[in-house]
Amino acid sequence: MSLTEEILSQLPGDVLGNLRRADAILKSIRENTAPTPDVVKESQDSLGNVDSDVIICGGTLGILIGCALAVRGLRVVLLERGILQGREQEWNISRKELEVFVELNILTQEELEKAIATEYNPARVKFKDGGEVWVKDVLNIGVDPVYLLATLKQKFLEAGGQLFEHTPFSEVVVHPDGVIVNHQFTAKLLIDAMGHLSPITKQARQGKKPDALCLVVGSCAQGFAENHAGDLILSFTSLQNQCQYFWEAFPARDGRTTYLFTYMDAHPQSLSLEELFAEYLRLLPEYQGVELEQLKFQRALFGFFPSDRQSPLKTPWNRILPVGDSSGNQSPLSFGGFGAMVRHLKRLTLGIHEALQTEQLSAKALALLQPYQPSLSVTWLFQKAMSVSVNQNIPSEQINQLLSAVFQEMQQLGTPVLKAFLQDIVQFSALTQTLFKTGLSHPALVAKIIPQVGLINLLDWLVHYTNLGTYTTLFALSPMLETWTKNLPPTQQYYWHRLVDAWKFGSGADYTGE
Repeated sequence: MSLTEEILSQLPGDVLGNLRRADAILKSIRENTAPTPDVVKESQDSLGNVDSDVIICGGTLGILIGCALAVRGLRVVLLERGILQGREQEWNISRKELEVFVELNILTQEELEKAIATEYNPARVKFKDGGEVWVKDVLNIGVDPVYLLATLKQKFLEAGGQLFEHTPFSEVVVHPDGVIVNHQFTAKLLIDAMGHLSPITKQARQGKKPDALCLVVGSCAQGFAENHAGDLILSFTSLQNQCQYFWEAFPARDGRTTYLFTYMDAHPQSLSLEELFAEYLRLLPEYQGVELEQLKFQRALFGFFPSDRQSPLKTPWNRILPVGDSSGNQSPLSFGGFGAMVRHLKRLTLGIHEALQTEQLSAKALALLQPYQPSLSVTWLFQKAMSVSVNQNIPSEQINQLLSAVFQEMQQLGTPVLKAFLQDIVQFSALTQTLFKTGLSHPALVAKIIPQVGLINLLDWLVHYTNLGTYTTLFALSPMLETWTKNLPPTQQYYWHRLVDAWKFGSGADYTGE
């Protein structure tokens, strides 16, 4: 019996079986053997009256937007394939990002405080043979998903929302005046919150393999020495198995959570989750200075996060809007999920409400709710620089040396630059300063990156970098036109608001600091 099998078999539930099932899905994605779903169909017949404004498929994170729309008076139906309940493991986020729950009137300040299970400071960034960088108030809040989802579920139902548990999505037919889901539920709009593996997303992407993957494994365990600090990103090993390993650690309510994650392309020969878990267990004692025998494992964590360069996803169908991970609306550096949904929650809530009010529910109109964002697209090159292809040869310390140099320069530029980047916000000024300083101080190191990432990718990146500057300028100028736009008809206002949102989020101007 392997060490992975031994440890996972001690945990309640079929954890090892779940790990291997996740690996089977990962294998089918890498080998491109999974059939393309055919779950979205179109009909030219009119539906007539529909029962609700919105149907949301995928309850775990769909409840966030479902509750926000329901309290605004919309008729919302939420379909969840299991029971709508949170997991035991906390969701880590920054406190300022949580304010949106109060702003949207879905939590009181008191309820928000109750939802916070843990809070720690400071957090460390460190790379092999490099110095340490410490920051405060970044991903330092652990939200209790069980309490949060139970509270939102209650608010949703009180606001008139309808919840159908044990109701997996099977198909949707798009009509000229609405959608019908599972031959039963009708609405003006379908919101897909079913995550990366959504069958709607798979059909929209027509079986295309993801451009990259982030694999993550970890655990929550007791028995560590007391430590109230965390690690946001840390590496202490050279390239191994054609992977650069990165670590995260957070104090948790019932122990300490540690993660190992790595970036890669979707090549069939890359590491599996079970192999990465074995690496995690091998290296954990060195990382945390503790023997495995001293630890009492509470739960194991594992998953993979595909990312596509053609993101956010624009579906070809009217009346269907992917949100969160279904839309690919996260940086290829981040894990998406809760943080990505919260970041766009207010923008999406107001935008969806306005789309319904003005009947702007065509594929073209809804695509504006998931706009191109240069601030996301520029991070593709960073992901490429932090990973290595299966057959690629680069010096074993190259990624560590580059990241160490970049973070040293960002630290010198000050906390606002560093904190924004660590929260996955890329802004033109901060990026330009960082690149200039790094290029000036470490020209040989930067030159080595070009063959690693490839010249075509670099030229593609330059387009997004230029657009990042353009969006920054456009958003800065947008307030001058606001008075004029207030007199526009509601439909034209919808398009103007989407344009301003695209400039705001596409330039990283949604980040306001702590």
